[in-house]
Amino acid sequence: MKNLTILGSTGSIGKNTLNIVEMFPDRFSVKVLAARDNINLLAKQIEKFQPEIAVVINENILSELKRMIPSSGVEILCGHEGYKIAATYDSVDMVVSSMVGAAGLMPTIEAINAGKKIALANKETLVMAGEIVMQLAVDKGVEIIPIDSEHSAIFQCLAGQRSEDFDKILLTASGGPFLNRAKEDFEGITPVDALNHPNWDMGNKISIDSATLMNKGLEVIEAKYLFGISHEDIEVLVHPQSIVHSMVSYKDGSVMAQLGIPDMKGAIAYAISYPERLPINQPIPDFCSLGGLTFEKPDFDRFPCLPLAFNACETGGTLPAVLNAANEVVVQAFLDEKIKFNQIHDLIRKVMDNHTNIFSPVLSDIIEADRWARENTNKLF
Repeated sequence: MKNLTILGSTGSIGKNTLNIVEMFPDRFSVKVLAARDNINLLAKQIEKFQPEIAVVINENILSELKRMIPSSGVEILCGHEGYKIAATYDSVDMVVSSMVGAAGLMPTIEAINAGKKIALANKETLVMAGEIVMQLAVDKGVEIIPIDSEHSAIFQCLAGQRSEDFDKILLTASGGPFLNRAKEDFEGITPVDALNHPNWDMGNKISIDSATLMNKGLEVIEAKYLFGISHEDIEVLVHPQSIVHSMVSYKDGSVMAQLGIPDMKGAIAYAISYPERLPINQPIPDFCSLGGLTFEKPDFDRFPCLPLAFNACETGGTLPAVLNAANEVVVQAFLDEKIKFNQIHDLIRKVMDNHTNIFSPVLSDIIEADRWARENTNKLF
């Protein structure tokens, strides 16, 4: 029996993780559920999975949740201390880190410090502090298994291969909902348009990131640290069918690819059961009806957030944390209809240009860079 903490249980990854847990009650037990403020769903999850602890964002949400489940027997905590307890809970074997954004960094670090295995969906942890986090994992002997479909694919393609034979990563991107839309039409894009992803069912923030291709840029940075490679060893390919989740090429010209339907359950199940594979009854792609699998180079002119992320990846230091923080702020501003879609890149770039980079940061430098970027981004609108 593997005991789990799920950080971000009410989000897309969290819900899918619980679906898999429900399929294998003899394999997994949920000890801790942590969410932000979606207490209606969290209350239902508590009732179904009977965790020992539940965590929410603040005392107001905590009081409301307690009123909803007065006799559940679960201990309800809140705030940073609550998330720390969730991430380090003694009886937990693995922490599923699926909180959205920078909020996932410190709980993931706390979990690593406590020696917990990590199933990582929170890419911002490595975007912001990849070098620090990966070194800490080595020092603590902690295994980090990726949940992002692309990084799970790469992880699987690297399995059993010699590191000296590695050539490069081919990171696939769907291209999002505006792959074929003219640049001059971007100004009129609405949040509803941008949330309408053609292949994937994701949360609001990641859906907007997919529409700008910033999500792929963040994944480039994540891959650099997760697999210990250079940004020069990563190539992005737009693959609209979302069947090839990513590939790895080797020095003899061989290419390993991991394929599957565009559904996160496969990557989640692999992460929480690694090295086993669970019979989750996922269908394989219907290759005959697909007609073909196509690939093309990303258009940096129409999607300038991607080269912006490559620049942050190459530069390193605190700049990726600034990129991430500025992006989180402007994405929310776009969702709130305070800015237009085609302003997202320009605002992020302005904040990055004004940042004085620290090239060998400690964790406090990264936290300060995140704070600085949010404050300065908010001043722009």
